Amino acid sequence: QVQLVESGGGLVQPGGSLRLSCVVSGNIVSSGTMNWYRQAPGKQRDVVATITSGGSAVYTDSVKGRFTISRDDAKNTVYLQMNSLKPEDSAVYYCNANLKTPGRPWYQKYWGQGTQVTVSS
Repeated sequence: QVQLVESGGGLVQPGGSLRLSCVVSGNIVSSGTMNWYRQAPGKQRDVVATITSGGSAVYTDSVKGRFTISRDDAKNTVYLQMNSLKPEDSAVYYCNANLKTPGRPWYQKYWGQGTQVTVSS
């Protein structure tokens, strides 16, 4: 059974930093594109950053220059380094991964349970 477990969220002051981690466990053949999403109360879940299997990264405009997504395939982990945090970055952050599992030749989307990030003084 595949699981994605996020960690690293918490309360931070404006201008501070946090590093989120998402560990993928289970029987996986390969990992494709991985994403970080966020969802604030009363709002839809939106993609924040994407990283391909080749390491190319794309960011939503509001976090460009402040957030960095990376991955360590040897550790089955994707990271989100968040710097210069703003109150509007407060949300539940979710990890999303496109994974191949044994017996299924296509990628399927998997989600973590989310980790709360609160930016407040």
